Amino acid sequence: QVQLVESGGGLVQAGGSLRLSCAASEGTFSSITIGWFRQAPGKEREFVGVISWIGTNTALADSLKGRFAISRDNAKTTVYLEMHSLKPEDTALYYCAGSRTVWPGRDLHEYYYWGQGTQVTGAS
Repeated sequence: QVQLVESGGGLVQAGGSLRLSCAASEGTFSSITIGWFRQAPGKEREFVGVISWIGTNTALADSLKGRFAISRDNAKTTVYLEMHSLKPEDTALYYCAGSRTVWPGRDLHEYYYWGQGTQVTGAS
């Protein structure tokens, strides 16, 4: 069982930056594809981005390209989500999720391991 723990959320002014971390408990983390999702109050959970197990392939939601980036450090069993030029509409609970599927993409049903989430609030 893989346990994922997100951290790094907080309150940030519009235009600010945050880096979220997703730390895994298991040594086989390097074979797990990690995705980021977010859920705003009253809305469905939406895809943010995904990074392959080796870190060479990434994908981001079209609306977030140019502002967000994903990276991973398998030696530290951690995946990062860099967020820049934050907007109030980025306010959400951000989750990382793990999948043993080679490329689960944006389908949240392909992800089997979920963290508890970290809150990001973009102030106007």
